Amino acid sequence: MLRVNLMIGERDLPATDGRTFERVDPVTGEVATMAAAATIADLLAAAEAAAKAAPLWAATGPAERRAKLNAAADIIEARVEDFAEAMMAETGATPDWCAFNIRFAAGILREAAAMTTQVTGETIPSENSGTLSMTLRQPVGVVLGIAPWNAPVILGVRAVAMPLACGNAVILKASEMCPATHRMIGTALRDAGLPSGVVNVVTNAPGDAGKVIETLIAHPAVRRINFTGSTRSGRLIAETAARYLKPVLLELGGKAPLVILDDADIDAAVDAAAFGAFANQGQICMSTDRIVVDEAVADEFLEKFAAKARALSTEAESGVLGTLINQDAVTRVRGLIDDALARDAVLVTGGQVNGMAMAATIIDRVTPAMRLYHEEAFGPIAGIVRVRDVEQAIQVANDTEYGLSSAVFGRDVARALTVAQRLETGICHINGATVADEPQMPFGGMKSSGYGRFGGSAAIDHFTELRWITVRTEKQHYPF
Repeated sequence: MLRVNLMIGERDLPATDGRTFERVDPVTGEVATMAAAATIADLLAAAEAAAKAAPLWAATGPAERRAKLNAAADIIEARVEDFAEAMMAETGATPDWCAFNIRFAAGILREAAAMTTQVTGETIPSENSGTLSMTLRQPVGVVLGIAPWNAPVILGVRAVAMPLACGNAVILKASEMCPATHRMIGTALRDAGLPSGVVNVVTNAPGDAGKVIETLIAHPAVRRINFTGSTRSGRLIAETAARYLKPVLLELGGKAPLVILDDADIDAAVDAAAFGAFANQGQICMSTDRIVVDEAVADEFLEKFAAKARALSTEAESGVLGTLINQDAVTRVRGLIDDALARDAVLVTGGQVNGMAMAATIIDRVTPAMRLYHEEAFGPIAGIVRVRDVEQAIQVANDTEYGLSSAVFGRDVARALTVAQRLETGICHINGATVADEPQMPFGGMKSSGYGRFGGSAAIDHFTELRWITVRTEKQHYPF
Protein backbone atom coordinates (compact mmCIF):
# COMPACT_ATOMS: atom_id res chain seq x y z
CA MET A 1 0.00 0.00 0.00
CA LEU A 2 1.26 3.46 -0.95
CA ARG A 3 1.21 6.21 1.67
CA VAL A 4 0.92 9.82 0.58
CA ASN A 5 1.59 13.00 2.53
CA LEU A 6 0.95 16.59 1.51
CA MET A 7 3.80 18.46 -0.19
CA ILE A 8 3.82 21.98 1.21
CA GLY A 9 6.95 24.04 0.68
CA GLU A 10 9.96 21.91 1.56
CA ARG A 11 7.95 19.64 3.88
CA ASP A 12 6.09 16.33 3.52
CA LEU A 13 3.24 16.56 5.99
CA PRO A 14 0.23 14.60 7.18
CA ALA A 15 -3.05 16.49 7.40
CA THR A 16 -3.10 18.78 10.43
CA ASP A 17 -5.93 16.75 11.97
CA GLY A 18 -4.40 13.42 10.98
CA ARG A 19 -7.25 12.42 8.66
CA THR A 20 -6.60 10.14 5.69
CA PHE A 21 -8.61 8.57 2.89
CA GLU A 22 -8.21 5.37 0.91
CA ARG A 23 -8.01 4.69 -2.81
CA VAL A 24 -8.99 1.14 -3.76
CA ASP A 25 -7.36 -0.79 -6.62
CA PRO A 26 -10.18 -1.29 -9.18
CA VAL A 27 -8.74 -4.65 -10.25
CA THR A 28 -8.03 -6.33 -6.89
CA GLY A 29 -10.40 -4.43 -4.61
CA GLU A 30 -7.58 -3.96 -2.13
CA VAL A 31 -6.48 -0.61 -0.71
CA ALA A 32 -3.91 0.83 -3.10
CA THR A 33 -3.20 4.15 -1.38
CA MET A 34 -3.64 5.82 1.99
CA ALA A 35 -3.41 9.59 1.51
CA ALA A 36 -3.59 12.67 3.69
CA ALA A 37 -6.96 14.43 3.66
CA ALA A 38 -6.03 18.11 3.63
CA THR A 39 -7.72 20.52 6.00
CA ILE A 40 -8.46 24.18 5.36
CA ALA A 41 -5.34 25.06 7.34
CA ASP A 42 -3.28 22.80 5.09
CA LEU A 43 -4.67 24.45 1.97
CA LEU A 44 -3.91 27.92 3.27
CA ALA A 45 -0.38 26.80 4.13
CA ALA A 46 0.12 25.49 0.60
CA ALA A 47 -1.11 28.76 -0.92
CA GLU A 48 1.12 30.79 1.37
CA ALA A 49 4.15 28.62 0.57
CA ALA A 50 3.52 29.13 -3.14
CA ALA A 51 3.04 32.88 -2.67
CA LYS A 52 6.31 33.13 -0.78
CA ALA A 53 8.22 31.19 -3.45
CA ALA A 54 6.66 32.86 -6.49
CA PRO A 55 8.80 36.06 -6.63
CA LEU A 56 12.06 34.13 -6.48
CA TRP A 57 10.99 31.73 -9.22
CA ALA A 58 9.70 34.62 -11.37
CA ALA A 59 13.14 36.25 -11.07
CA THR A 60 14.90 33.03 -12.10
CA GLY A 61 16.32 33.26 -15.61
CA PRO A 62 14.81 31.24 -18.46
CA ALA A 63 17.92 29.10 -18.89
CA GLU A 64 17.77 27.92 -15.28
CA ARG A 65 14.04 27.27 -15.45
CA ARG A 66 14.60 25.33 -18.68
CA ALA A 67 17.34 23.22 -17.11
CA LYS A 68 15.23 22.28 -14.11
CA LEU A 69 12.18 21.35 -16.18
CA ASN A 70 14.35 19.18 -18.43
CA ALA A 71 15.84 17.57 -15.34
CA ALA A 72 12.32 16.79 -14.09
CA ALA A 73 11.54 15.13 -17.42
CA ASP A 74 14.63 12.94 -17.02
CA ILE A 75 13.60 12.00 -13.48
CA ILE A 76 10.08 11.02 -14.50
CA GLU A 77 11.44 8.80 -17.27
CA ALA A 78 13.96 7.24 -14.90
CA ARG A 79 11.16 6.43 -12.43
CA VAL A 80 8.97 4.72 -15.00
CA GLU A 81 8.52 1.60 -12.86
CA ASP A 82 7.48 3.58 -9.79
CA PHE A 83 5.01 5.69 -11.75
CA ALA A 84 3.59 2.63 -13.51
CA GLU A 85 3.17 0.75 -10.23
CA ALA A 86 1.21 3.60 -8.69
CA MET A 87 -0.84 4.32 -11.80
CA MET A 88 -1.85 0.68 -12.34
CA ALA A 89 -2.76 0.20 -8.69
CA GLU A 90 -4.85 3.37 -8.48
CA THR A 91 -6.55 3.45 -11.90
CA GLY A 92 -6.39 -0.09 -13.32
CA ALA A 93 -4.44 1.14 -16.34
CA THR A 94 -2.54 -1.24 -18.60
CA PRO A 95 1.28 -1.24 -18.76
CA ASP A 96 1.16 0.25 -22.26
CA TRP A 97 -1.06 3.14 -21.15
CA CYS A 98 1.24 3.79 -18.20
CA ALA A 99 4.34 3.81 -20.40
CA PHE A 100 2.67 6.18 -22.87
CA ASN A 101 1.66 8.51 -20.03
CA ILE A 102 5.21 8.70 -18.76
CA ARG A 103 6.78 9.30 -22.18
CA PHE A 104 4.25 11.96 -23.09
CA ALA A 105 4.50 13.71 -19.72
CA ALA A 106 8.26 13.96 -20.15
CA GLY A 107 7.62 15.48 -23.56
CA ILE A 108 5.29 18.06 -22.04
CA LEU A 109 7.99 19.10 -19.59
CA ARG A 110 10.59 19.37 -22.36
CA GLU A 111 8.25 21.42 -24.52
CA ALA A 112 7.52 23.71 -21.56
CA ALA A 113 11.26 24.02 -20.97
CA ALA A 114 11.70 25.14 -24.57
CA MET A 115 9.04 27.84 -24.06
CA THR A 116 10.87 29.63 -21.24
CA THR A 117 12.56 31.92 -23.80
CA GLN A 118 9.33 32.45 -25.77
CA VAL A 119 7.53 34.55 -23.14
CA THR A 120 7.85 37.68 -25.21
CA GLY A 121 6.34 41.12 -25.65
CA GLU A 122 6.45 43.69 -28.43
CA THR A 123 6.86 47.38 -29.15
CA ILE A 124 3.82 49.22 -30.47
CA PRO A 125 3.98 52.54 -32.35
CA SER A 126 2.62 55.36 -30.23
CA GLU A 127 0.74 58.45 -31.39
CA ASN A 128 2.78 60.51 -28.91
CA SER A 129 6.21 61.58 -30.06
CA GLY A 130 9.04 60.77 -27.70
CA THR A 131 7.19 57.78 -26.31
CA LEU A 132 8.38 54.19 -26.36
CA SER A 133 5.35 51.93 -25.97
CA MET A 134 5.75 48.24 -25.26
CA THR A 135 4.04 45.16 -23.91
CA LEU A 136 5.55 42.74 -21.43
CA ARG A 137 4.39 39.32 -20.28
CA GLN A 138 5.02 38.64 -16.62
CA PRO A 139 4.19 35.69 -14.35
CA VAL A 140 0.84 36.00 -12.61
CA GLY A 141 2.06 34.60 -9.28
CA VAL A 142 0.41 31.34 -8.19
CA VAL A 143 -1.47 28.95 -10.48
CA LEU A 144 -3.82 26.24 -9.22
CA GLY A 145 -3.84 23.11 -11.38
CA ILE A 146 -6.63 20.55 -10.93
CA ALA A 147 -5.91 17.28 -12.70
CA PRO A 148 -8.00 14.12 -13.32
CA TRP A 149 -7.22 10.42 -13.00
CA ASN A 150 -7.74 9.04 -16.49
CA ALA A 151 -4.33 10.03 -17.92
CA PRO A 152 -2.82 10.94 -14.57
CA VAL A 153 0.83 11.52 -15.40
CA ILE A 154 0.11 13.39 -18.64
CA LEU A 155 -2.61 15.60 -17.22
CA GLY A 156 -0.97 16.09 -13.83
CA VAL A 157 2.20 17.32 -15.53
CA ARG A 158 0.22 19.42 -18.00
CA ALA A 159 -1.51 21.21 -15.11
CA VAL A 160 1.80 22.62 -13.88
CA ALA A 161 4.41 22.51 -16.68
CA MET A 162 3.59 25.68 -18.62
CA PRO A 163 2.73 27.70 -15.50
CA LEU A 164 6.20 26.82 -14.17
CA ALA A 165 7.86 27.63 -17.50
CA CYS A 166 6.24 31.07 -17.39
CA GLY A 167 7.70 31.74 -13.93
CA ASN A 168 4.74 30.95 -11.68
CA ALA A 169 4.58 28.90 -8.52
CA VAL A 170 1.98 26.13 -8.57
CA ILE A 171 -0.40 24.13 -6.42
CA LEU A 172 -1.40 20.77 -7.86
CA LYS A 173 -4.68 19.49 -6.45
CA ALA A 174 -4.34 15.75 -6.91
CA SER A 175 -7.25 13.61 -7.99
CA GLU A 176 -8.85 11.57 -5.24
CA MET A 177 -8.59 8.59 -7.61
CA CYS A 178 -4.78 8.72 -7.98
CA PRO A 179 -3.22 10.70 -5.12
CA ALA A 180 0.05 8.74 -5.14
CA THR A 181 0.56 9.14 -8.89
CA HIS A 182 0.01 12.88 -8.75
CA ARG A 183 2.15 13.30 -5.65
CA MET A 184 5.04 11.59 -7.48
CA ILE A 185 4.94 14.43 -10.05
CA GLY A 186 5.56 16.96 -7.29
CA THR A 187 8.40 14.88 -5.89
CA ALA A 188 10.05 14.64 -9.33
CA LEU A 189 9.90 18.41 -9.78
CA ARG A 190 11.31 19.05 -6.32
CA ASP A 191 14.09 16.51 -6.90
CA ALA A 192 14.92 18.32 -10.14
CA GLY A 193 15.94 21.32 -8.06
CA LEU A 194 12.92 23.61 -8.17
CA PRO A 195 13.08 25.86 -5.10
CA SER A 196 11.05 25.12 -2.00
CA GLY A 197 7.42 26.15 -2.36
CA VAL A 198 7.45 26.55 -6.14
CA VAL A 199 5.59 23.23 -6.42
CA ASN A 200 3.03 22.15 -3.83
CA VAL A 201 0.74 19.10 -3.97
CA VAL A 202 -2.41 18.69 -1.90
CA THR A 203 -4.62 15.62 -1.59
CA ASN A 204 -8.14 15.58 -0.25
CA ALA A 205 -10.89 13.19 0.73
CA PRO A 206 -13.53 12.85 -2.03
CA GLY A 207 -16.26 14.47 0.06
CA ASP A 208 -14.10 17.55 0.65
CA ALA A 209 -13.45 18.42 -3.00
CA GLY A 210 -15.86 21.36 -3.20
CA LYS A 211 -14.54 23.23 -0.16
CA VAL A 212 -10.93 22.42 -1.08
CA ILE A 213 -11.30 23.96 -4.53
CA GLU A 214 -13.18 27.03 -3.29
CA THR A 215 -10.64 27.64 -0.53
CA LEU A 216 -7.76 27.57 -3.01
CA ILE A 217 -9.51 29.67 -5.64
CA ALA A 218 -10.48 32.23 -3.01
CA HIS A 219 -6.94 32.67 -1.72
CA PRO A 220 -5.58 36.07 -2.83
CA ALA A 221 -2.29 34.58 -4.02
CA VAL A 222 -3.97 32.27 -6.54
CA ARG A 223 -4.38 34.22 -9.77
CA ARG A 224 -5.10 31.56 -12.40
CA ILE A 225 -6.79 28.16 -12.40
CA ASN A 226 -6.65 25.33 -14.88
CA PHE A 227 -8.92 22.30 -14.73
CA THR A 228 -9.25 19.13 -16.76
CA GLY A 229 -12.27 16.95 -16.02
CA SER A 230 -16.00 16.65 -16.48
CA THR A 231 -18.17 19.42 -17.87
CA ARG A 232 -20.33 19.32 -14.76
CA SER A 233 -17.35 19.96 -12.47
CA GLY A 234 -15.90 22.49 -14.91
CA ARG A 235 -19.04 24.61 -14.72
CA LEU A 236 -18.87 24.64 -10.92
CA ILE A 237 -15.20 25.64 -10.98
CA ALA A 238 -15.86 28.36 -13.56
CA GLU A 239 -18.70 29.73 -11.44
CA THR A 240 -16.50 29.80 -8.36
CA ALA A 241 -13.62 31.44 -10.21
CA ALA A 242 -15.99 34.04 -11.67
CA ARG A 243 -17.07 35.10 -8.19
CA TYR A 244 -13.44 35.92 -7.42
CA LEU A 245 -12.77 37.40 -10.90
CA LYS A 246 -10.06 34.85 -11.66
CA PRO A 247 -9.50 33.44 -15.16
CA VAL A 248 -9.73 29.69 -15.59
CA LEU A 249 -8.60 27.41 -18.41
CA LEU A 250 -11.01 24.49 -18.88
CA GLU A 251 -10.61 21.24 -20.80
CA LEU A 252 -13.81 19.32 -20.21
CA GLY A 253 -15.91 16.45 -21.54
CA GLY A 254 -16.19 15.26 -25.11
CA LYS A 255 -18.39 13.31 -27.49
CA ALA A 256 -15.91 12.97 -30.33
CA PRO A 257 -17.38 12.10 -33.73
CA LEU A 258 -15.45 10.08 -36.29
CA VAL A 259 -16.97 10.88 -39.69
CA ILE A 260 -16.52 8.21 -42.36
CA LEU A 261 -17.27 9.54 -45.84
CA ASP A 262 -18.28 7.36 -48.80
CA ASP A 263 -14.74 7.41 -50.25
CA ALA A 264 -12.94 6.54 -47.00
CA ASP A 265 -10.18 3.98 -46.69
CA ILE A 266 -12.28 1.56 -44.64
CA ASP A 267 -9.41 -0.46 -43.21
CA ALA A 268 -7.69 2.72 -42.00
CA ALA A 269 -10.97 3.97 -40.54
CA VAL A 270 -11.48 0.69 -38.67
CA ASP A 271 -8.02 0.89 -37.08
CA ALA A 272 -8.55 4.51 -36.02
CA ALA A 273 -12.04 3.81 -34.69
CA ALA A 274 -10.88 0.85 -32.59
CA PHE A 275 -8.02 2.82 -31.06
CA GLY A 276 -10.09 5.94 -30.53
CA ALA A 277 -13.08 4.18 -28.99
CA PHE A 278 -11.49 1.48 -26.86
CA ALA A 279 -8.05 2.62 -25.66
CA ASN A 280 -8.00 2.87 -21.85
CA GLN A 281 -11.58 1.54 -21.82
CA GLY A 282 -12.71 4.68 -23.65
CA GLN A 283 -11.77 6.79 -20.62
CA ILE A 284 -10.06 9.55 -22.60
CA CYS A 285 -11.52 12.99 -23.22
CA MET A 286 -10.93 12.53 -26.97
CA SER A 287 -12.39 9.01 -27.15
CA THR A 288 -14.46 8.21 -30.24
CA ASP A 289 -17.97 8.22 -28.81
CA ARG A 290 -19.84 8.45 -32.11
CA ILE A 291 -19.06 6.96 -35.51
CA VAL A 292 -20.96 8.86 -38.17
CA VAL A 293 -20.75 6.70 -41.28
CA ASP A 294 -22.15 7.14 -44.78
CA GLU A 295 -24.72 4.41 -45.40
CA ALA A 296 -22.99 3.53 -48.69
CA VAL A 297 -20.03 2.05 -46.76
CA ALA A 298 -21.65 1.39 -43.39
CA ASP A 299 -22.07 -2.37 -43.73
CA GLU A 300 -18.51 -2.92 -44.92
CA PHE A 301 -17.15 -0.74 -42.14
CA LEU A 302 -19.26 -2.39 -39.46
CA GLU A 303 -18.28 -5.92 -40.46
CA LYS A 304 -14.58 -5.13 -40.24
CA PHE A 305 -14.94 -2.97 -37.14
CA ALA A 306 -16.82 -5.70 -35.28
CA ALA A 307 -14.14 -8.25 -36.13
CA LYS A 308 -11.47 -5.88 -34.83
CA ALA A 309 -13.39 -5.22 -31.61
CA ARG A 310 -13.95 -8.91 -30.90
CA ALA A 311 -10.20 -9.50 -31.11
CA LEU A 312 -9.43 -7.02 -28.33
CA SER A 313 -8.78 -8.73 -25.01
CA THR A 314 -9.91 -7.33 -21.67
CA GLU A 315 -7.13 -9.17 -19.86
CA ALA A 316 -4.77 -6.78 -18.04
CA GLU A 317 -1.66 -8.40 -19.46
CA SER A 318 -2.80 -7.78 -23.04
CA GLY A 319 -1.97 -4.10 -22.69
CA VAL A 320 -5.04 -3.04 -24.67
CA LEU A 321 -8.19 -2.16 -22.76
CA GLY A 322 -7.55 -1.97 -19.01
CA THR A 323 -10.43 -1.47 -16.58
CA LEU A 324 -13.12 1.05 -15.83
CA ILE A 325 -12.30 3.22 -12.85
CA ASN A 326 -14.94 1.88 -10.42
CA GLN A 327 -18.28 0.13 -10.08
CA ASP A 328 -20.19 3.39 -10.56
CA ALA A 329 -18.60 3.69 -14.00
CA VAL A 330 -19.57 0.12 -14.87
CA THR A 331 -23.17 0.79 -13.82
CA ARG A 332 -23.36 4.06 -15.75
CA VAL A 333 -21.91 2.60 -18.97
CA ARG A 334 -24.12 -0.48 -18.73
CA GLY A 335 -27.09 1.88 -18.34
CA LEU A 336 -26.23 3.62 -21.61
CA ILE A 337 -26.16 0.26 -23.39
CA ASP A 338 -29.45 -0.93 -21.89
CA ASP A 339 -31.19 2.34 -22.73
CA ALA A 340 -30.04 2.17 -26.36
CA LEU A 341 -31.12 -1.45 -26.77
CA ALA A 342 -34.51 -0.69 -25.23
CA ARG A 343 -34.98 1.94 -27.93
CA ASP A 344 -34.26 -0.41 -30.85
CA ALA A 345 -30.50 -0.01 -31.20
CA VAL A 346 -28.58 -3.13 -32.22
CA LEU A 347 -25.81 -4.67 -30.10
CA VAL A 348 -23.20 -5.73 -32.64
CA THR A 349 -20.63 -7.00 -30.15
CA GLY A 350 -19.49 -6.55 -26.57
CA GLY A 351 -21.29 -5.44 -23.46
CA GLN A 352 -19.88 -8.20 -21.24
CA VAL A 353 -18.26 -7.13 -17.97
CA ASN A 354 -15.49 -8.99 -16.15
CA GLY A 355 -14.90 -7.29 -12.83
CA MET A 356 -14.17 -3.67 -13.80
CA ALA A 357 -13.30 -4.52 -17.41
CA MET A 358 -15.88 -4.24 -20.16
CA ALA A 359 -15.49 -5.83 -23.59
CA ALA A 360 -15.18 -3.51 -26.59
CA THR A 361 -18.79 -2.68 -27.41
CA ILE A 362 -20.40 -1.56 -30.67
CA ILE A 363 -23.99 -0.32 -30.81
CA ASP A 364 -25.52 0.16 -34.28
CA ARG A 365 -28.57 2.22 -35.30
CA VAL A 366 -28.09 4.86 -32.61
CA THR A 367 -30.66 7.67 -32.77
CA PRO A 368 -31.31 10.96 -30.93
CA ALA A 369 -33.92 9.18 -28.80
CA MET A 370 -31.13 7.38 -26.94
CA ARG A 371 -28.93 8.60 -24.10
CA LEU A 372 -25.91 7.18 -25.91
CA TYR A 373 -26.46 9.68 -28.72
CA HIS A 374 -26.09 12.65 -26.37
CA GLU A 375 -24.18 11.65 -23.21
CA GLU A 376 -20.44 11.23 -22.95
CA ALA A 377 -19.91 7.48 -22.57
CA PHE A 378 -16.42 7.49 -21.00
CA GLY A 379 -16.44 3.75 -21.52
CA PRO A 380 -15.59 1.28 -24.31
CA ILE A 381 -18.69 1.94 -26.41
CA ALA A 382 -18.80 3.05 -30.04
CA GLY A 383 -22.22 4.23 -31.17
CA ILE A 384 -22.89 3.96 -34.92
CA VAL A 385 -25.02 6.61 -36.60
CA ARG A 386 -25.72 5.99 -40.31
CA VAL A 387 -26.18 9.02 -42.58
CA ARG A 388 -27.17 9.48 -46.21
CA ASP A 389 -24.66 12.14 -47.32
CA VAL A 390 -22.00 14.66 -46.33
CA GLU A 391 -24.45 17.32 -45.21
CA GLN A 392 -26.23 14.97 -42.83
CA ALA A 393 -22.86 13.73 -41.55
CA ILE A 394 -21.87 17.28 -40.60
CA GLN A 395 -25.25 17.93 -39.01
CA VAL A 396 -25.06 14.78 -36.88
CA ALA A 397 -21.42 15.36 -35.92
CA ASN A 398 -22.30 18.84 -34.65
CA ASP A 399 -25.51 17.71 -32.92
CA THR A 400 -23.97 17.69 -29.45
CA GLU A 401 -23.19 20.12 -26.67
CA TYR A 402 -19.54 19.02 -26.76
CA GLY A 403 -16.76 20.14 -29.08
CA LEU A 404 -13.34 18.79 -28.17
CA SER A 405 -11.97 16.37 -30.78
CA SER A 406 -13.17 14.90 -34.08
CA ALA A 407 -11.92 13.05 -37.13
CA VAL A 408 -12.86 12.73 -40.81
CA PHE A 409 -11.96 9.86 -43.12
CA GLY A 410 -12.01 10.34 -46.90
CA ARG A 411 -9.64 9.80 -49.80
CA ASP A 412 -10.58 13.17 -51.32
CA VAL A 413 -8.57 15.20 -48.82
CA ALA A 414 -9.86 18.54 -50.10
CA ARG A 415 -13.44 17.44 -49.43
CA ALA A 416 -12.46 15.98 -46.05
CA LEU A 417 -10.78 19.28 -45.15
CA THR A 418 -13.97 21.16 -46.03
CA VAL A 419 -15.89 18.87 -43.70
CA ALA A 420 -13.28 19.31 -40.96
CA GLN A 421 -13.55 23.09 -41.17
CA ARG A 422 -17.31 22.85 -40.57
CA LEU A 423 -17.09 20.65 -37.48
CA GLU A 424 -17.59 22.49 -34.20
CA THR A 425 -14.57 21.10 -32.36
CA GLY A 426 -11.30 22.55 -31.19
CA ILE A 427 -9.41 19.63 -32.74
CA CYS A 428 -9.97 17.65 -35.94
CA HIS A 429 -7.81 14.97 -37.56
CA ILE A 430 -8.22 14.03 -41.21
CA ASN A 431 -7.60 10.32 -41.81
CA GLY A 432 -6.48 9.91 -38.20
CA ALA A 433 -7.99 8.89 -34.85
CA THR A 434 -9.85 11.31 -32.59
CA VAL A 435 -7.35 10.40 -29.86
CA ALA A 436 -4.13 12.26 -30.69
CA ASP A 437 -2.03 14.90 -28.99
CA GLU A 438 1.41 16.49 -29.11
CA PRO A 439 2.91 18.67 -26.35
CA GLN A 440 3.46 21.69 -28.61
CA MET A 441 -0.07 21.78 -30.06
CA PRO A 442 -2.88 24.10 -28.87
CA PHE A 443 -5.11 21.57 -27.11
CA GLY A 444 -8.65 22.50 -26.12
CA GLY A 445 -12.29 22.54 -27.09
CA MET A 446 -15.38 24.53 -27.93
CA LYS A 447 -18.92 24.65 -26.56
CA SER A 448 -19.32 22.51 -23.41
CA SER A 449 -15.85 21.05 -23.86
CA GLY A 450 -14.36 24.18 -22.32
CA TYR A 451 -12.27 27.16 -23.37
CA GLY A 452 -8.64 28.12 -23.56
CA ARG A 453 -5.73 26.07 -24.86
CA PHE A 454 -3.02 23.99 -23.25
CA GLY A 455 0.24 23.43 -25.13
CA GLY A 456 2.89 25.53 -26.83
CA SER A 457 2.73 29.28 -27.17
CA ALA A 458 -1.07 29.33 -26.79
CA ALA A 459 -0.69 28.43 -23.11
CA ILE A 460 1.57 31.41 -22.45
CA ASP A 461 -1.45 33.69 -22.80
CA HIS A 462 -3.18 31.94 -19.91
CA PHE A 463 -0.31 31.87 -17.45
CA THR A 464 1.13 35.35 -17.84
CA GLU A 465 -0.14 38.89 -17.34
CA LEU A 466 0.07 41.09 -20.44
CA ARG A 467 1.15 44.59 -19.40
CA TRP A 468 1.42 47.83 -21.36
CA ILE A 469 4.39 50.00 -20.35
CA THR A 470 5.52 53.33 -21.81
CA VAL A 471 8.73 55.30 -21.49
CA ARG A 472 8.54 59.05 -22.16
CA THR A 473 11.82 60.42 -23.55
CA GLU A 474 10.60 63.97 -24.26
CA LYS A 475 8.77 66.53 -22.19
CA GLN A 476 5.05 65.97 -22.39
CA HIS A 477 2.38 68.63 -22.85
CA TYR A 478 -0.89 68.38 -20.91
CA PRO A 479 -4.12 70.43 -21.24
CA PHE A 480 -3.74 71.79 -17.68
